Formats: sequence, C-alpha cells, structure tokens
Amino acid sequence: MNTKITFAGIEMKNPVTVASGTFGYGREYSQLFDLNKLGGIITKGTSLKPKSGNKPPRVCETSSGMLNSIGLQNPGVEYFAKYDLPFLRKFDTAVIVNACGSSIDEYVELCKILNTLDIDGVELNLSCPNVKEGCMAFGNTYEGVKKVTSEVRKVLDKPLIVKLTPNVTDIASIAKAVEDAGADGVSLINTLLGMKIDIDKRKPVLANNTGGLSGPAIKPVAVRMVYQVAQAVNIPILGMGGIINGEDAIEFMLAGANAISIGAGNFVDPFTSIETVNGIEKYMKKYNIEDINDIIGKVEMN
Repeated sequence: MNTKITFAGIEMKNPVTVASGTFGYGREYSQLFDLNKLGGIITKGTSLKPKSGNKPPRVCETSSGMLNSIGLQNPGVEYFAKYDLPFLRKFDTAVIVNACGSSIDEYVELCKILNTLDIDGVELNLSCPNVKEGCMAFGNTYEGVKKVTSEVRKVLDKPLIVKLTPNVTDIASIAKAVEDAGADGVSLINTLLGMKIDIDKRKPVLANNTGGLSGPAIKPVAVRMVYQVAQAVNIPILGMGGIINGEDAIEFMLAGANAISIGAGNFVDPFTSIETVNGIEKYMKKYNIEDINDIIGKVEMN
C-alpha cells in the first residue's frame, strides 16, 4: 500500500498532520510517541513578536467539542527559530509553520524571515476568531484574502497554504481568492465562532466572551465546506474539523481533501493522530486500495 502524498509540493509519508494550536511545537507529544510516524506537524501560530494572548479563562468544554480563546499566545519567530525549529528538525516529518499577524506588513515581514528558515512550508492564518485585529479582518472577504496572500506570495518561495475561516457565507469564493493570489494550497476549516454562558453567574464562561468551537461537533460543517471548496479550486486541500479517527479522515478525503489535520482530538487522546494513521491503513486493506491518492474526491453524490 502507498500512503505517501505530495501536498502543495510538500512530500509526506502519509496524509495525517496535526493542526496548529493543538500540538505546540511537538516537544510534549514526542515523549509519548514517535513523531516520525506523522505526515507533518503544523506548528502553533507564530507571530513576528511574542504575544501574550487573551486573559483566562481561555478554554471550556462543550457538547462534543470545546471552545478556546487563547488569542495566539506564542514566543515569536525569533524564539521559534532558535529553540523550537532545531528540535522539530530531528524528526523525519514535514514542518509547516502557522504564521499569524495583525497587519499585512506584519504578515509580510514574518514570512520574509520564515522564507530563510529550514521549514517545508507556511500556513498563513487568516482565520483565527479570537484576536481583535488581523486574521478575521483579512479572512472573511475575497478581496481581503487575495490582498494579503498576494503580498506574502511576493516574499515567500516556500509552499504557501492559506487557512480559511468557516465564519463566512461563501467559503468557495474565499478559497478561490487564495488560488487566484498564487497560493499552493488551502486548509479548512478553522474554528466556528461560539459562546457558552454560565447560567449561575449569568456571564460568558470565557473571559473573551466568545471563542472558537472545535471537535466532533463541527465535523459535518467541515466536510461540507471541504466538498464545496474541492469543486471550486484546483489547488490541494488540507481538511480539518472534528477528525478523531481513520474513518473521519477517509470521509474528508472522499469529500476532496488531499491531506487532513487532527486538532481537538489531540487533547482528548494524545495518540489520536497515530491511531488515525493506522485507521487509514486499515480502511485501505479492507477495500484493497493500493494508493491513498486514489480515493481523493471520489465521493459519489446522490
């Protein structure tokens, strides 16, 4: 069986990656399993300068999911390059840096630096709902997405993937903006904007009031959006949103995803990504599939 894929020009041993913000920079998970077994690691959102994030509480559990409002807390690209990247490069797995910013100039300056580093690609975060500026300001219109992607494309030679928000009315047109701007791939979906209220205190549970909903609760929305985007663009898709096993991963790939990411599932069971790799192989054996690439986009609609 062949589980190898090429996503946006990045070669991976299998289509399973771990989603930004759910895996840190891999150190903690490396104590539990061999990171070499992953197709790729997408780092925590990394910015030009360190960010402290939002005030707590920043995470809460919901039915079949979780809300988070971390606010892109991270030590900044300089720290990443000096301390985290050398660690990640010990493993034979693709390293994709999730890049975040609060202005187009900041995205551009960050990606100029990332272009000089030993990484396999950049995932441009235009979709985080938990910051008061940037990300969503660019990520919810065709024009905004095309502008920031085009400017980053001018300074970035490495594979460029753009992460999309589901908090829009027409996800296909936003994905088309990514393609029109010259990106190599698109990833979706990021979290859905949500709220949880403490009925005793009569106040939102999160200090930021709202947060991003992730986990199995959002999977049907994510699968639908991946399918719609697959019909609209020719660039490859990294699908995510509620994937917790091999069956979920196969569902996304049948809908049109070329690769997948495990997000909230990492918090429930730190071995979810490895079990998903095994689950994909089990499915391939069950249906005598020789090449995982053969099932991409092969859903038969009613």
